[in-house]
Parts: sequence; C-alpha cells; structure tokens
Amino acid sequence: MVKTQMLLAAEGEHNPIVPEPAEIVVGLIAFGLLLFVLWKYAIPRFEKIYAERSERIEGGIAKAEAAQAEAQRTLEQYKAQLAEARAEAARIRDDARAEGQQILEEMRAQAQAESERIVSQGQAQLAHQRAQIVAELRAELGRHAVDLASRVVGESLEDEARRRGTVDRFLEELEATSAPASSKAAKS
Repeated sequence: MVKTQMLLAAEGEHNPIVPEPAEIVVGLIAFGLLLFVLWKYAIPRFEKIYAERSERIEGGIAKAEAAQAEAQRTLEQYKAQLAEARAEAARIRDDARAEGQQILEEMRAQAQAESERIVSQGQAQLAHQRAQIVAELRAELGRHAVDLASRVVGESLEDEARRRGTVDRFLEELEATSAPASSKAAKS
C-alpha cells in the first residue's frame, strides 16, 4: 500500500528532485548573466588588483634589495673609514713614539753634557783646593822642617834663602819616596 501511494504521488505531483524545464532555462540565463557580469566587471577588477599587488610586492622586493645594497655600501664605507682611522691611529702612535724617543735622546744628551760640566767643574775645584792645600801644607811643613832642622843642627835656619832651599830639598825627597809607594798602591 505504501508503494502504491508513492507511485500515485509520483505520477500526479511534480517531483522536487527533477527541476522543471522553465526553471532550467531561467537558471541558465541567470547563470549566463552572472557569468557575463563577472567576466565584464569583476574579473578585470580582480586582475587589476592582483597586478597592483604583484607590482607592489615586486617593488617592495626591489626596494628591499636596493636598501640592502645601500646598507652594504654603507657598511663597506664604514669598514674603510674604520681601517683608515686605525691606520691613522697607528701612524700617530708611531710618530709619538719616535718623538718621545727623540726627546729622550735629547734629554740624555743634555744630562750627559750637564754631568760632564759638573764633573769638570768639580775636578777644577778639586784641583784648585788641592793646590791650595798643598801650598798650605808646604808652608806648614816647611816651618816644621826648619824648626826640626834648627833643633838638630843647633843653629837658627831663619835665613829665607837657606830655609827655602832646605824645605824644597826636603819636599822633593819626600815626594820621591812617596811616588813609588803611591804607584805600587795604584797597581794593586
């Protein structure tokens, strides 16, 4: 029974699964119009937007590459300037060392000259003092020698010429005996 009712319903009523021919024609015309509108207006606009985006992306890539190339050039310039600055610093350091060495040599020469001047001045002063001391000792030694000789001889040796001759002869003998002794001391 159920089967028969279905068959009757299928013959008399319209089947919702199968469309009617008028609907198919209207659907095809609407689809054609939609396809025409999309083809005429929407697709060119999509193509235009796609092309603009592609150009922007490619332009952005080109700009990025240009920026990267500029950054690379700037980096190379920076490295060159840094190397130049290091070379300049090394040159300045070498110049300073050379100048310092020259100043040091000049100061050594000045110190050496000053030292030689002081030594020669000291030697001259010592020679002068030695001569003065020798003269004083000669005079004193002469007096003592005359006094001793007067005591030994028993007469006065106050005559100036005699006294000088005696003193000179005594000093010469004294120097002659002390010269070999001082040369022996200097050798040892």
